[in-house]
Amino acid sequence: MRCPRAVTSLLCAAALALSVSSFAAEKPTADEAKALTLKAADLVASKGIDAARAVFHEDGEFKHGEIYVNVIDMEGKWLVYPPRPAGEGQSVINVKDADGKALVQEIIKVAKDQGEGWVEYRWMNPTSNKIEPKLTYVKRVPNADLVAYVGIYK
Repeated sequence: MRCPRAVTSLLCAAALALSVSSFAAEKPTADEAKALTLKAADLVASKGIDAARAVFHEDGEFKHGEIYVNVIDMEGKWLVYPPRPAGEGQSVINVKDADGKALVQEIIKVAKDQGEGWVEYRWMNPTSNKIEPKLTYVKRVPNADLVAYVGIYK
């Protein structure tokens, strides 16, 4: 017995939809966070913060699911924060995580001292609305007093 072409096409479309949705549901990895941070820092360096901000706010490569790019200056002012754009322009230098860790100060310290590296803390996951452990890759933007970072929830 042969299946009509429409049934075959429908089954193929359903299989594709399932594979795309399962891919989208996968948790991002530390390697992906690092690669995206490096790419984000390069974008800021080459296009400037205003052009990069527009890209970082759009759903796509730099913002999807739990992934989003943050950018701060060395004084701790948020320049890009996609989960809450209204917070952009505000100083977050004294922001602490759920355990009292001065995470913005640590992010800036890693950027100044090492140029790039990892910071661990606990933060509100905008997808789950729960405080969760987070691992963030930090990169000082070349030739700028800016820091780009992307984190993943563990």
